[in-house]
Amino acid sequence: MSIHIEHHAQDQEFIATTDGHTGELAYSTPEKGIIDFTHTFVDKELRGKGVGEALARAGLAHARQHQLRVRTSCKFMAAFVRQHTEFQDLLEARA
Repeated sequence: MSIHIEHHAQDQEFIATTDGHTGELAYSTPEKGIIDFTHTFVDKELRGKGVGEALARAGLAHARQHQLRVRTSCKFMAAFVRQHTEFQDLLEARA
């Protein structure tokens, strides 16, 4: 199964497409230099097939490439970053 991911900056989302189904990772930019991952959704037919992980990795790679600090309002993204310590350096420092 091949997962195709596109970044739609104007809509503030990453879209994954495979086998005619989609998943999305939505974000906002509440402050300069901050990206807040707010929502993840994967079609029922694609759940458990790595689509959420692919979206998470694409979003976090984007944050790293653009030197953005990451906020994880989305529970899936918060759990993903906790489990994948290689991304924890991207997290926004909280006072």
